[in-house]
Amino acid sequence: MSSNLATKLRLGTKKAHTMAENVGFVRCFLKGVVEKNSYRKLVGNFYFIYSAMEEEMEKHQNHPVLSKIYFPQLNRKQSLEQDLAFYYGSNWLSQIQPSSAGAAYVQRIRELSDKEPELLVAHSYTRYLGDLSGGQILKGIAQTAMNLSDGEGTAFYEFPEIPDEKAFKATYRHNLDELPIDDATADRIVDEANAAFGVNMKMFQELEGNLIKAIGIMVYNAITRRRTRGSTELATAD
Repeated sequence: MSSNLATKLRLGTKKAHTMAENVGFVRCFLKGVVEKNSYRKLVGNFYFIYSAMEEEMEKHQNHPVLSKIYFPQLNRKQSLEQDLAFYYGSNWLSQIQPSSAGAAYVQRIRELSDKEPELLVAHSYTRYLGDLSGGQILKGIAQTAMNLSDGEGTAFYEFPEIPDEKAFKATYRHNLDELPIDDATADRIVDEANAAFGVNMKMFQELEGNLIKAIGIMVYNAITRRRTRGSTELATAD
């Protein structure tokens, strides 16, 4: 059975995708403005979200629909643990908790697993294909913006078990099209994917306040340093 789900998802989430990319936090990130404290909070949120999603996907690995897109090589939990240990230290687990939007995201994943597991397709598609598509670009931005050495704090963007990301994405999309679902279910999956973009946007928006505050402090410190330097120069001239 072919539902053309891959095309429906791409076209049906195009607007939501664009909206998510235009959230202030994401726009700043893409322009290379990354504040480490805000970023590590995002990584903490991702830890809870991916842990829930991967636990539920594993639980349903023999499900007639989910089994077709169950690829453990996509799992991000272990890589997120590595990044959290880098940003927080060895006791990272005691220092993180999900934000309000992050907790709502986890709750939604759990609810779907219990009641409508086929809709987890939407969350797998939204997160994993996005990670594969932009991972290396985002990794480079994070490294430059936060002055990270290669391999420090960016394990999330690495997929060592997927040597050919383009070929893998083609296989994933082919499997989406071959899912044993009807058109009504395909439409529900697209609706859920849009909802997934929405909750991602809420997470990013939560971080905007921290980012704006951090940028304000950076600007204030830069101005203060210039003023102090100018005063010192005047005093020396006198």
